[in-house]
Amino acid sequence: MAHSTVLHELVSRYETLRTATEGSSASAELKRRLEDTAYTLCVITGTRHPDQALAVARARLAAAGD
Repeated sequence: MAHSTVLHELVSRYETLRTATEGSSASAELKRRLEDTAYTLCVITGTRHPDQALAVARARLAAAGD
């Protein structure tokens, strides 16, 4: 299980990148970074979909008091 600091950083990075890639003007680099972050979140949380990964990550952070 990932340390809560790492999990918090990944959730924050994912949310920031998701916001930055909304719309058609997002660069390929930003989209790739979002996909990489989503993949990492899924691996760390044992899920297959970014929405599930975020839910699991947030639950773990809440349980850890973060």
